[in-house]
Amino acid sequence: MAVKIRLARHGKKAAPFYHIVAADSRAPRDGKFIEKLGTYNPITNPATIELNFERALYWLMKGAQPTDTCRAILSYKGVLYKKHLLGGVAKGAFSESDAEAKFNKWMEEKQGKIASKVSKLATDAKSAEKARLAAEAKVKEERAKAIAEKKAAAEAAAAEAAAEAVAEEAPAEGEAAAE
Repeated sequence: MAVKIRLARHGKKAAPFYHIVAADSRAPRDGKFIEKLGTYNPITNPATIELNFERALYWLMKGAQPTDTCRAILSYKGVLYKKHLLGGVAKGAFSESDAEAKFNKWMEEKQGKIASKVSKLATDAKSAEKARLAAEAKVKEERAKAIAEKKAAAEAAAAEAAAEAVAEEAPAEGEAAAE
């Protein structure tokens, strides 16, 4: 039986959520599987991946073939690197403690990269929010200025109309007094 490590799709339309599974290659995509290895949510940024590291490594060592996307996920999580290092230990290229040290160093660097990306996304979101608020404040000021100009024009027109009315009444009063 040929075993594949692949994604089984779940979730709603336009909101995918995947289970990472070890399945017989002849089984349908969302059908029967041997073991669930984890989950993958591509909607979040960075993508959320929960993976049972030991079981994924076990299936790779047994000869399971990952699909392209699963290979990228396993590489991202370090499963493929760990398999590579264990292959070097089996061949006698270096000791198991050296392999573990290399893997731990790689994991620390990877965690640092992920943390920097998350912090960069957070700062970008904050700066975008500040820029949006500044643009909104500018538009609000322009609107307030335009409203103030309209009010000033309306008040000037009202004052002018009142002055004309007073000017019309004054001669009318003068004519009434003259009669």
